[in-house]
Amino acid sequence: TKRHDAFQRQTPVDRFQPDQIRELVTILLIVVVLLFFGTQIDNYFNPRFFNRISTSVAIIAVVAVGQTLVFLTENFDLSVGSVVGFTAYFVGQQLAANNEMAPAVAILMAIGIGALMGSVNGLLVAYGRVPSVIVTLGTLAIYRTILVEYSDAQTVLTSNLPQWILELPRANIFSIGDLDLRLMVGVMIVVVIAAQLMLKYLPYGRRLYAIGSNPDAARIAGFPSKRIVFFAFVLCGSLAGLAGFMFLARFGNITVVAGLGIELASIAAVVVGGVSNAGGIGTAVGALLGAILIDLIDNSLIRWLEISEFWRDALLGLLILLAVAADKVIMNRLRSIWARQSQVELRSDDGELGTREGSSHVA
Repeated sequence: TKRHDAFQRQTPVDRFQPDQIRELVTILLIVVVLLFFGTQIDNYFNPRFFNRISTSVAIIAVVAVGQTLVFLTENFDLSVGSVVGFTAYFVGQQLAANNEMAPAVAILMAIGIGALMGSVNGLLVAYGRVPSVIVTLGTLAIYRTILVEYSDAQTVLTSNLPQWILELPRANIFSIGDLDLRLMVGVMIVVVIAAQLMLKYLPYGRRLYAIGSNPDAARIAGFPSKRIVFFAFVLCGSLAGLAGFMFLARFGNITVVAGLGIELASIAAVVVGGVSNAGGIGTAVGALLGAILIDLIDNSLIRWLEISEFWRDALLGLLILLAVAADKVIMNRLRSIWARQSQVELRSDDGELGTREGSSHVA
């Protein structure tokens, strides 16, 4: 058929949308980073390092998925680090005071606290029409201050926590030799898959893209934009709360600085993973790939003795700048080329259809 012939004439690049190309580039960068540090660090490819990286990525990726939902609406959430810290401390203190608390109750408590904090951001941004940068910068400081006052300079200690949460970071779904797929990594995978399916197939997910790409058209179409943005912040807070529980399980000893810097890491993950800061573009899978790349570089730099640890944050900031620049210059160019090709193919199909109709009338 003609459609099949047109497909055969396409180059490999033409068969991918720009967002897919960005994800493929991120995978390529992950491979390059692995190969580079593999030549610089002795015994780099070992199961222990993989297990540590995967558990660390799980926390950042869960937060990054929530950040993706907010990014798609052309907003962002700077308070997620404080939400993670407060949730980890509060739930940890409750578990220390009541070792008999069921795991499901602790997890739901963490998600509920995160949702409540996210709803404050959502109300102010969606209904109060305050820019998200101002709202979440303010709640970042407010939530951290609440944590400092609530903690009264006390630390949640592993010795006071129930045994099941201490064993959670080492719980495996399955093992292949010395490589372990941790339960926390399994939770991350479930979150990413669920978010990806929601964005691709559910009406709410498609409306997130619509609001971010063209807010005016979404409003004219009758989408409840305020409610959609509000729930994006609630979901982001919920996932940050879940990440707070995972943070508690991984580290055990929780202080007032828990979760500090996660907001920067999550933003870096979504931007590097191809989620546009202008809204309407990005996927949960891309956010996961960005989290893997960011955490892989961070943990590799810790082991690499050639660079000071004070440069790690600077390199993270540089990655964000490069990713944004690439999105603005390279990816926007690719998107425009892909859009033009789609229009040309559509006109060609319309022309062929008109020719066939004319021939049938003559006949």
